[in-house]
Amino acid sequence: MNAEILGPIVMFLLTLLTGLPLGKYIAKVFANEKTFLDVIMNPTEKFLYRLAGVDAQQEQNWEKQMVILLTINLICFILGIFIFTNQSWLPLNPDHNSSQTLSQALNTTISFLVNCDLQHYSGETGVSYLGQLYLMFLQFVSAATGIAAAITVFYALRKGSNDTQGNFYNFFLKSITRVLLPISIIIGIMLIFSGTPMTFEGRQAMTTLQGDSINVSTGPVAAFVAIKHLGTNGGGYYGANSAHPLENPTYFTNMIEMIAQMIIPFAMVFALGFFLKKRKMSGMIWGVMTVGFLLLVIPTIMMEMKGNHNIEAMGVDISAGNMEGKEVRFGTAASAFWGIATTVISTGSVNSMHDSFMPLSGMNMLIAMMTNTFYGGVGVGILNFFIFIILAVFISGLMVGRTPEFLGKKIEAREIKIAMIVALFHPFLILIGSALTVASPSFYGHSLHNAGFHGFSEILYEFTSASANNGSGFEGLKDNTIWWNISTGFVLILSRYISIIGPVAIAGSLSTKKYVPESAGTLKTDNSTFGVMVFVVIIIIAALSFFPPLALGPIADYFTMTH
Repeated sequence: MNAEILGPIVMFLLTLLTGLPLGKYIAKVFANEKTFLDVIMNPTEKFLYRLAGVDAQQEQNWEKQMVILLTINLICFILGIFIFTNQSWLPLNPDHNSSQTLSQALNTTISFLVNCDLQHYSGETGVSYLGQLYLMFLQFVSAATGIAAAITVFYALRKGSNDTQGNFYNFFLKSITRVLLPISIIIGIMLIFSGTPMTFEGRQAMTTLQGDSINVSTGPVAAFVAIKHLGTNGGGYYGANSAHPLENPTYFTNMIEMIAQMIIPFAMVFALGFFLKKRKMSGMIWGVMTVGFLLLVIPTIMMEMKGNHNIEAMGVDISAGNMEGKEVRFGTAASAFWGIATTVISTGSVNSMHDSFMPLSGMNMLIAMMTNTFYGGVGVGILNFFIFIILAVFISGLMVGRTPEFLGKKIEAREIKIAMIVALFHPFLILIGSALTVASPSFYGHSLHNAGFHGFSEILYEFTSASANNGSGFEGLKDNTIWWNISTGFVLILSRYISIIGPVAIAGSLSTKKYVPESAGTLKTDNSTFGVMVFVVIIIIAALSFFPPLALGPIADYFTMTH
């Protein structure tokens, strides 16, 4: 059993070892320094800019960048609605999958566009190959959107007073051509050689271990899985997501997919340090994130490996841990590690069924999404953490009686108001959505497969997953209804764009202010003391806001199980 723990440890260390050089590379790419891909990508990007009629050298302020971001996303949204409501007669549909209803198409398109991939359908039967390809495209768009927004903040935080913060087209395209696409190709090749399908043929006959012959959907799975993890998208090509044997065949592919979803969130933290030449500060940020991650993942692994003693009392052997909803080829430790990592990072991909985890393990997954700042999604993770840095600086300034400053810029009322709106809007969306649903049983109808405390946990998890742009779920919930499609769709839009525009607006405001050199009385924001302050602010604002619903859900579920 102890040997099982080595897998998660190795995955974490490999992510760290590869994330550091990747962070340095990302910083060089967006600082317009020379990289090894320049020979290929420079002429390619210039051609694409000319084709689109875009001047990638023109400096833009943060407002214009956000308008461009929203415009690109709106165009992708309209195209997605058309494809999913008409896929039955569109090409690349060898399995003759039917078109989606309007509410389902709205949810699907919004979900993939905002990097959530909250799938209210089963992948292999819910969309055609054309639909899968478009979802693959959206996974690049959503990930590049997050990275580009983060780079805008990087530019805004540089020394000096600047009215502009770079060029969004440049950030967006380079995110795809220099980061997402090259790494996705490498990951996809490794998956293909490990047994993940990559084809445009229809269903294929396969023989089960029992000797039965079944028809299984295939398609461009390897390419889809590569970007779904690298871009922290998480949407499954198959309904079972990465628990499916074709999407995640072996422990080796499990390690590849795990590292893939963690590597860019790690790298973006390090990239901030290299870009601003504040490596000590990026170390503080990564340290706080890692402490939060470990406080969630260690007890979850322990609880899942311990198993359910109620099942043991029924005469069932639990020496392998809580294996309900888990794959034998991964085991409890790797599944528990994945469960916390995918919710902390906002990937939402699953290699086991979260609904079958122990109650307090489910609570830890909820807390990972509720805090929504330990590593986080590509780009947006560092944006969420930036909000709490601003709040921690403000509170620290009040404690010592000084005007709050961050990187030589004064933090004033405007920045604090925006930061509080962003920080509190996340729990607002989750709690209001859950409360409205519980208060009106007619909204969810017969969608709950479990009553009582666990049923409430399923409702809470759905809105938490939507607001955190995660996409995983307690799948005892039948979520393909008009209520769930529309309600979570609104949560998806608001949570995504407010949490992006808010930090960018704060950084843009700071960028225009006069730089004040550090003095003896300047608050240090790159040491462990400040790191503790940021962690406390995260716990107070992001975690304690959710104690009442957690008490009514997974905590009550736990005491019901044990007594």
